Amino acid sequence: MALNNTYEARLVQQETALGAGLQVLVLVLLGSAIGLGPAGWLTGLAFAIATWAVLSRALHRSGSKSFGPANRVTLGRATLVGGVTALVADSFVNSPPITLFVGLAAVALILDGVDGKVARRTGTCSKLGARFDMEVDAFLILVLSVYVSMSLGPWVLLIGGMRYAFVAAARALPWLNAPLPPSTARKTVAALQGILLLLAASGYLPLAATQAVAALALGTLVWSFGRDILWLYRTSRPRTAPVASLVPVEQRLRALVSEAVSR
Repeated sequence: MALNNTYEARLVQQETALGAGLQVLVLVLLGSAIGLGPAGWLTGLAFAIATWAVLSRALHRSGSKSFGPANRVTLGRATLVGGVTALVADSFVNSPPITLFVGLAAVALILDGVDGKVARRTGTCSKLGARFDMEVDAFLILVLSVYVSMSLGPWVLLIGGMRYAFVAAARALPWLNAPLPPSTARKTVAALQGILLLLAASGYLPLAATQAVAALALGTLVWSFGRDILWLYRTSRPRTAPVASLVPVEQRLRALVSEAVSR
């Protein structure tokens, strides 16, 4: 049994290492296609190492015996996100080919709807898989917001940073860690962020339309977070039972009279 567990653990670690290797391959392909600069290379490699390290630790702590097909899809998405991250880092010096940039980000967004379906069909849903998927989504939104902010201004960074600000606030306010009820509106707003930011990043729209699209993304996100935070705050407040002093005086007098008569 111990040998089987060791063998399975090695297989899981090998798959995470393979993901890091694929990330390097994506960087090599980008470098040969567009001449990726030092900033892009360093950022892409840092992303690959960080993803491998964090995912390996999470898998070890969860005791997962199999990486699972859904996590493989998410790992593929993470590899694409790493490529997008490298392009954004390189864009501070050289603008990336917009078709390549939009293509990588679009495929990563499209695959967001695949890993969940794969997990449900194969019966491999897990908290680790859901968290992995969410972190990849959040980081892609952050990277896209950085790219769009270079043309529209730093206010766009609020879109990518809002989720991380919420996580930081939850450390100081434990009631923010309470589970939220399922919400179609929340899922819709989350999915819209990537689509709207990618549209704003594409450069296909006039400046005014691009600003409107980014503002729509920020507005819907503020509404979604605000609604959830309000719900968490209301449910965290203790419900106090009515105290005796709130009982009408007349009712209390009648109770005293009835008690005296019965004696």
